[in-house]
Amino acid sequence: MPWLTALLLTSAFVVALWLRPWRLPGRDGPPWPWLLWCLALPPLWNADRLTDIPLVQPWSGIYLLTLMAGWPLTVLAILPVTVMASVMGHLTWAESMERALWLGLLPATLTLVLGAAVRALLPHHLMVYILGRAFLATFVAGVLSGAAALLLIGGSAALSDLDLMLGRGLSAWGEAMLTGMVAAVLVAFRPQWLWTYSDRLYLPR
Repeated sequence: MPWLTALLLTSAFVVALWLRPWRLPGRDGPPWPWLLWCLALPPLWNADRLTDIPLVQPWSGIYLLTLMAGWPLTVLAILPVTVMASVMGHLTWAESMERALWLGLLPATLTLVLGAAVRALLPHHLMVYILGRAFLATFVAGVLSGAAALLLIGGSAALSDLDLMLGRGLSAWGEAMLTGMVAAVLVAFRPQWLWTYSDRLYLPR
C-alpha cells in the first residue's frame, strides 16, 4: 500500500515541522555525534543489499538517534537518510518509502511511546534508563517494527516469514545491545548528547 506509506510519512513529517525542533539544540546547533550517526544510517539500511545475504536484515539505527535527538528531529532526519540510502542501494521509490517507514518512522515512534511508558511506569533510576529505555525498549520496538513491516509490506521471496522474523529478531537484539552500550557510555561521559536523558530525573538523590 504505497499510498498509506506515503500518507504516514507525510503526516509525521508535517507534525515534526509543526513542533519546530530545530530550536531545541540551542545556538551551537546539534552535537556533532547526531550528524555523524545520521551519516552511518544509509549503509545500515542497506545491509541486506551490501552483503547480498537474504537472512541479513537492515539495521535501523533510528533507536539511538531518537534517544540522542528526540522524536521530531529524528523524523526530519529520515528524509535525507532515505535519499542517501536510496542512492546507495539503488532502491526504487516504493522500496525507499517502505524502508523509511519500517526502518525510520515506526522505530522512532515506538521508541518514543515505549520510552514514555518506561518513564511513567518504572522508577526514575540510572539503570532503568539504560536497561529499560535504551536496551529493552529498543529490542521490543525492533521486533514490533519488523512484524508490522511483514504485515503491511509483505515478506521476502527468498525467505519464509518465520526465517524473516528470525533475522529481524536477531537484528533487533544486536541493535538493542549497541544502543544500550552507547547510551551507558554517553550517560557516564556525555549526558548532554542524550536529549531524552536528564541527571535531575534519573540520578537518585
